[in-house]
Parts: sequence; C-alpha cells; structure tokens
Amino acid sequence: MNKPGNRFAYSIVASAVMTACMVPAVMAQEPDGAKEIEKIEVTATRRTGSLQEVPLNISAITADIMEDQNLEDLEDLARWVPGLTITNQGGRTDSPIIVRGLNTNSSGPSSDGGTVATYFGDVPLFLNMRLIDVNRVEVLIGPQGTLYGAGTLGGAIRYLPNEVEMDLTTGRVKGDVFSVAESDSMGGEASFVFNTPLIDDTLAIRAAVNYFNDPGYLDYNYVVRESGVSLPDPDWTDPTAVSENLKQVKDANGEKTLTGRVALRWTPNDWFDGTVSYFYQKREVEGRSITQYGALDPANGLNDVLGPYESAYRYEEPREQEDDLLSLELKADLGFAELVSATGWSGSEDIGNRDQTDLLIRLAYSYEEFPAFSAFTEEVGDIDRFTQEIRLVSEPSGPLSWIVGGFYYDTESFGYSKEFTPGFDEYALNVWGVGGNPRPDSLEYYSVDYTDVKEQALFGEVSYEVTDKLTITAGLRAYEYEVNSRSAVDLPLFETVFLGRDPDSIVLDFGEEGADDSGTLFKFNASYQVTDDVLAYATVSEGFRIGGANGVAACPPDIDEIQNQIICALPDEQVYTADTTTNYELGLKTTFFKNKLHFNAAVFNVDWEDAQVGGATVNGQQPITTNAEGANSRGVELFTRAVLTDELTMYATYSYTKAELTADAPFLFNVYDEFDEDGNPTNLDELFDGKDGDRLPGSPEQQFSFGLTYTQEVFGDKMLDVNYGITAQSDIITTVGQRRSGESLAGYAVSNLTAKISDFDWSVTFYVDNLFDKYAFVSTRAHQGYQGIGDIEINRTDLQRGYGHFLLRPRTVGVTFSYQFEM
Repeated sequence: MNKPGNRFAYSIVASAVMTACMVPAVMAQEPDGAKEIEKIEVTATRRTGSLQEVPLNISAITADIMEDQNLEDLEDLARWVPGLTITNQGGRTDSPIIVRGLNTNSSGPSSDGGTVATYFGDVPLFLNMRLIDVNRVEVLIGPQGTLYGAGTLGGAIRYLPNEVEMDLTTGRVKGDVFSVAESDSMGGEASFVFNTPLIDDTLAIRAAVNYFNDPGYLDYNYVVRESGVSLPDPDWTDPTAVSENLKQVKDANGEKTLTGRVALRWTPNDWFDGTVSYFYQKREVEGRSITQYGALDPANGLNDVLGPYESAYRYEEPREQEDDLLSLELKADLGFAELVSATGWSGSEDIGNRDQTDLLIRLAYSYEEFPAFSAFTEEVGDIDRFTQEIRLVSEPSGPLSWIVGGFYYDTESFGYSKEFTPGFDEYALNVWGVGGNPRPDSLEYYSVDYTDVKEQALFGEVSYEVTDKLTITAGLRAYEYEVNSRSAVDLPLFETVFLGRDPDSIVLDFGEEGADDSGTLFKFNASYQVTDDVLAYATVSEGFRIGGANGVAACPPDIDEIQNQIICALPDEQVYTADTTTNYELGLKTTFFKNKLHFNAAVFNVDWEDAQVGGATVNGQQPITTNAEGANSRGVELFTRAVLTDELTMYATYSYTKAELTADAPFLFNVYDEFDEDGNPTNLDELFDGKDGDRLPGSPEQQFSFGLTYTQEVFGDKMLDVNYGITAQSDIITTVGQRRSGESLAGYAVSNLTAKISDFDWSVTFYVDNLFDKYAFVSTRAHQGYQGIGDIEINRTDLQRGYGHFLLRPRTVGVTFSYQFEM
C-alpha cells in the first residue's frame, strides 16, 4: 500500500502533453480492411450531428467504451473528460461535479446547487444514477444556459438511454463479482435487459433491472455501545476500557443499490414517436468513506491507534434514498420542423443518521463536560419536481436553421433534521442542578423547512450558413424564477432542561423568506470549416444558477443582547442571489490520416459573477449559502485518439485550469471559532476573508490520462481486447486560497487494466481498478481548524473527530460475464 503524501511525478505529464487525447472510440472497419475511428453521433445541440462536426467542446462516451474500460458510474467517466472533476465521496452523498474549477466549497457543490446540470434524455435528472442500459453519455463543457436550464454554470451532462427497438426481441444478462482490498467480503452486480415488440413496428417495451452490492472497505471501529452511557473517549491506552465502551463495525461504508427502468414506445405512423418511461433507484448506504487517520488533534489519544482505513465516528451513519422519475417524451415531424415535448415528474425520499458530536462540542455550550456525551442526527428529506420543455427544431433545408422553445420547472421540498444528545438532560439536572425538567426523548435540536421553487424560460437559437465554410449561431434565453421558503427551529432540550418547558414540548415558530429574479442569457458561436478535416470555432456563452433562501429562521432584533443558545440567521444570511458565468472559448477539431487520428483543442476564459459559496450562520453555525463578488477560470483542454495499427489504438487527455477569485470576498468564512465561557463569539473583528487571486478549491490545476487498447483474434474466432489506462491529477486545495486552515491534498496517479475475451453473443472481462493500490486523499470534510490543527483555537480540540479525508477506493479485482440474445 502506498502511503499518504506520495506525489505524482509531473514530468510524466509534461512529456505527454503533446499527445494529450480523448477516450477510446470503437474502431470501424474501412472497405479495404483497415481500421478507422468510429463516427459518434451526438444530440447535445438538439440536432443530430457527428462529434467531430459539432462546433462545441463536447465529449461522448459510448456503451462499448464503458464496457471495455469497466466504467460503471459518472466518477469513472470523469477521468477521461478534460476539464471535468468528480470526487467520489461514497454513496452516502452525491459526488460533487466540478467543471473548469468552478467551485468555492471545500467538498464541492451540493447535489441540488451545483454548477453542472444533468439530464436523462431530455428530462432534468437530480440523482447520481447507476449507468444501466445507457447508449452513451454526453458531456458539454462550458456554460449551456441557452438550450439548457438552471445549473449550467459550468456545463451539462446527458445520459442517453438505449431506445426501445420496435422490431426486435433482444435481451442481455450481465454479472460481476469483485473483491476490494481492505474488505472482508466479496461484492457483486447483476443486470438484465429485455426488449420486445408488442405490436409490430407500432408498440414495443424495454425493461432493465440492476442490483449492485458493494461490501465496503472502511471500518467504524470506535462506535459507542450505548449512547449517553458509554464513554466515547475512554483511556485509549487501556484495551479493556476501549472494549467496554466501544464496538467495531467492519466494512461500514458499503452500499446496496437497486436500479430499474421500463419504457414503452409508440410509433403509430411515420411522423409521430412517443416514449413513456419510469426510472426507479433505491440506495442503502452504510456510512461515509472518510478516515480521520493523521487528521486528529495531537492531544487526542485516538491518534495513536487509528488506522489508515478506519473511521473515528462514534455512530454508524446509514442513509437510505429512493428516487423515481416518470418521463414522457413526444416527437412529431411537422414537415417544416420537429416538435418535441419532454415532461418529467420526479420524486426523492431519503432518511439518514450521522454523528453530530463535534458540532455541539465546538459550540462551547459545555456539552463536553459530560464524560459520556455524544450526539447523533436523524435527517429526512422529501422532494417532488415537475419539468416541462417544448421546442420546435427546424428541418435543415437551406442556410437558415432555428430552435425555439419554452421551459417550466416547479419543485416542492420538505425536510427536517433532529439532533439527539442521550443522557445529557440527566447530567445537567443531577450534576449541574439546573432545576428544569428532564427530556426523555433527548431531542436537542429540531428544524423543519418547506421550499417551493418555480422557474420558467423562453429560449431560442438561430444559425445561418454565411458561406459553405462559415456558420454563425446566436442564442437567447429569457428566464425568471421565484423561491419561497418556510422554516422553523426549536431547541427542545435546552428549553426543557434549562428553562422548564414541558418534557415533550416542541415549539415551531415558522418564518417566511423569499427570493426572485429574472434575466437573459446570450450565446454566440462562429464555426469555420478550414478544410474537410479541420473545424475551428469561437464561442461566447452564458450560464446561470438560481438564487434562493437559506431556510434558517431570522434572528430577533435584540440578538446582540441574547446570552442563551440560539440558532438563527442575520439579515445578510437569510437569502442569496443568482450567480452567472460568461465563457469565452476558441476551439479546434481535426481529423487526419483517413480518420485514424483525431486531435481537438480548446482555450477558454470564464468570468463568474456573484459566485455562490458555502458558509455558516454566526448563531448556531447552520450551513448556508452566500455570495462572493466574482471569480475567473481560464485554461486549455486537449484530447486526441488514434489508430496506431490494426491491433493498437491510443487515447489520452490533458487539461490545465487556473481558477481564482477576482475580488476580495469579505465574510467568505463568516464563522466564529473563539467563544467565551457563556458561548459568545469573542473574535468579532477577526473575520476570515477571501482575497483577490485566491485559488478556488476542490479540483486540480492539471489533469492527464493516457491509455492503450490492444485487439487481437484468439482461439480462432474469438476477440481479445486488453486495455490499460492511467489517470493523474495535480494537487487540490480544500478551502479558497487555502485559508481558514485549508490544506493541499497531494496529486496522484491511478492505473486500471482490463482484458476481455468475446464472441458474437458473450464476453468475459477480467479487470483491476487502482492496479497498484494507491492510497490517496481525494477530498475533505470540514477543515483542519475544526480539529484545532490549524491557527484556530476551539473548545476541547482533543475530543474532535469531525474533520477527515475521503479516500480513493482501494484496488478492486473482478470478473464480469455478459450474454446477449436475439429472438
């Protein structure tokens, strides 16, 4: 096992930049028997066109590539897309998606407020789905605000499922068995796809189901046996004391995911095509893929016993999430144009628990004086969404073409969070003698929020072929949105134990907040066909993300005079505004040697205004979103693919991104970390500001990938495909400008290997991911100051365990079997 801190040798990157390239394409056979790069059709521009002919920075990963490279989720795909960073944070939370470094938060953007929009077909998607029965994935790099809705500050990702086949009965069975280093159990995955016509050429159905079982590899070895009784921090040098108070949970970050989709397609004539589909996914995740190894305060005795694949959390952290999506996509050929309607109804329900001890200790309300103090949460969320898009796409008949449409989005969400502190009420009453009432349910904190978001937009694009070589495209999107939020917070244990409220009372005083805005987005693109094999383009495009309300109750007017524990939002913490990006890009797409070599390049500059950033309230340190003045990202992205011989193909990518603030960001870290004995902040004049020129966190400045595919006939008529790939990245920082005790996580390289033997209807693939079992930190939760390691002092740092690192998945060895049939 490689130890933390090993750095990737960037000389390898430097020597390979000029051969930087794209993901491998399936090779097509020319009439003379020589191989060439297969032509990939994409629809990201709402029209069908060749990947090399579309004047946009777009990557396309087909189903064959996914199978050959053993790419099973978006995190795997991202390694082969220059400019795209996805940090795998385990199944408990959706992994943050970062394009061109556009990120300000330590762990990346949230799943609902990120800078990249995701789509399933033509319908917005709001979950991290398993890649089952997918034809291809299209990744659009750069703002896409004209043709796509909110959340496209950095780009858009489209999952294109396999269409229902109207005239064939086909099926496919696939199985996967794998072993993860550091895990005590085997993992597996099984899927089945079936397609059959119900009425020939008129009505057909397609269904797919997939079950994924990941055993996990990280141990929660310090979980309290009995909340409020067991000591979470016993004498670490006494094995008996440790065993009596704590229990071990092996492989506590495992996951079980059931995914299914059924689609019914109706084509009653040659001008109408309609598909209704239902998608379902249920994820049961055991815990976070986080270790506190090497991250604890030096005074914490746990530091001496914690291992590299151990978590220090005091509670198991399970989370269950159910998602479903019902979509209706209709297409009608009107002769002069195609009419498209895409309707989506989606819902998401989740419930989870997590260790909350550290937050309460660091609030300095003397919780830590109770030796058996520990806290955990119960969090529930329920979201319903409706989306509707209608567009007309002109038929290509002449130099002028156009797209016009409308978009509507409505989401309603409900959620609550409860914090429990078992045994603390008895301690306060019996030891401190506060004289209030006991709190049998141990409910310390309870928050409820309701949010309704509505967005609507009109959009259009016009393209004109000025000459046979020059095409100009202009686009416009006019949008408006409205956000309404109702929220309330109660501190039941404090009110009951310290102020004498009834033992089972809950008091919720709802406050209302709202935000609304409107605006326009612009796009301009000029493409010039220099030769039949060389396309140059220039793009100016804008993107935006809606603002909103933070869902934390407003502080009372006399907040400065209140000495008791209180959770509330100051006026500047209640709402945040929309942020926008403007992208300037020059690109080149080339094809050489009779389609045996592709080389594409893009140079970009992105201005980001009113960037949304994560923060916390002064009172109660509740997570909120605020705005910084601005940021900028600029760089270069290169990719190519080549047929070297009939047996050997090559692929690689390279990107360089410099992302930084362009203005000082006062109150960026508006969180106080020093308190007096009454719990009041004492460092009111020591706000942690971002500075002009500060580097943005969460993504590397340099990314590189390189791979080779060898294909050869074996055993007479069988095919052997061997793929080797290496992906590498430079370091990332964990906070803006590495301020507020941020750190730099070392760059690293990961190698993967697959070998597949296949016949016409079956294949067997052996694979090794993370071939050399690289140990690396990929992201953080919280920051070093949370543990008292940095330049910030907080209450009882020797008890803190909240800060930690997400881990790169250890070496995984497996074998897959696939069989397909046609009737």
